[in-house]
Amino acid sequence: WRTMDKLGKEIPLEAPWDAPHAEEWDKMTMQELINKICWTKAAKEFATFFVNVNVTSEPHEVSALWFLWYVRQCGGTARIFSITNGGQERKFKGGSGQISEKIMERLKGRVKLERTVVRIDQTGDNVIVETLNHEIYEGKYVISAIPPILTTKIHYKPELPPKRNQLIQRLPMGCVIKCMVYYREAFWERKGYCGSFIIEDEESPIGITIDDTKPDGSFPAIMGLRASSPYLQKKKICEAYAKAMGMEEALHPVHYEEKNWSMEQYSGGCYTAYFPPGIMYSYGRIIRQPIDRIYFAGTETATQWSGYMEGAVQAGERAAREILHSMGRISENEIWMPEPESKDVPARPFTTSFWERNLPSVPGLLCLLSSTVCFTSVAAAGLFACKKGLLIRK
Repeated sequence: WRTMDKLGKEIPLEAPWDAPHAEEWDKMTMQELINKICWTKAAKEFATFFVNVNVTSEPHEVSALWFLWYVRQCGGTARIFSITNGGQERKFKGGSGQISEKIMERLKGRVKLERTVVRIDQTGDNVIVETLNHEIYEGKYVISAIPPILTTKIHYKPELPPKRNQLIQRLPMGCVIKCMVYYREAFWERKGYCGSFIIEDEESPIGITIDDTKPDGSFPAIMGLRASSPYLQKKKICEAYAKAMGMEEALHPVHYEEKNWSMEQYSGGCYTAYFPPGIMYSYGRIIRQPIDRIYFAGTETATQWSGYMEGAVQAGERAAREILHSMGRISENEIWMPEPESKDVPARPFTTSFWERNLPSVPGLLCLLSSTVCFTSVAAAGLFACKKGLLIRK
């Protein structure tokens, strides 16, 4: 983890393609990087799991440059992976869908749902947007905040520039299924468990879980993530939980729900689009570049917490300010305004032990041992020479 964080610090948040080793790292898959820096089977397996959980794809599928950047812009390995003081710490009472619902209320009927956009025409004075049910909307500007790959379903006039076309065809979505198992009580708390498990058993369909019980203690549930097997029975999941916890109660859920994001026509997958090898260095700088009066938001275009709701908010506000600047309402310096630190949920620093900071890695340990062996060999040779009278003292 120290190595990953150290490599990530070389990557600029706003322009990872300008990193000193950008071209080299972008040609490399995360699988190749893991094989290069991990020396034990356990380390390789957990590093693979770390990639699976964070970007819902396999290490051989993603660029090392992109993944190192992704972890860096989420605050590093500890921040992105932690629940307490990390990316998974808080939930919204009543559900996060309230954010969109409250915005809709404030916009008083101006949000149109279930209007699939199929055409954007910029050839006239206004931008023309046509929907699948043949409704026409006009505006001075358009902000596209959908995953890049889904923008290939829209017809553009004039056509998109070649590099933008190439980029959006090369950014697939991750693949994840969210599985919710509900119980009569949060029985795991009797053993002092928090409900968050990392299950390394190869037979387990679920690799990681989080307690999803409501804040008032109602609807006890464990949420698990899996990347494949959409037709897996809940029985297998419950058996894996029972084995992990050593508690027979896990075999008796009262309800089960799952969400396969890959089946969503207008998402294509989850959590976010990922960059395969070779794409970020060649095409990445196109991700936020406007095309005439079309501007781009969406969590993939964020520079902090990209892939998360936080990144989606940052991207939307940035795209809106780009348009305000184009209209002459704000200066260029005001486009990239930093998000203020949350007063309710401040990001506290992580404390690490002496050994976490200084314990040598396997390569470091081998270097240390080789240096020690070398010093010992020289000392032994000197002692031998001295005893044989080969060294003359004055």
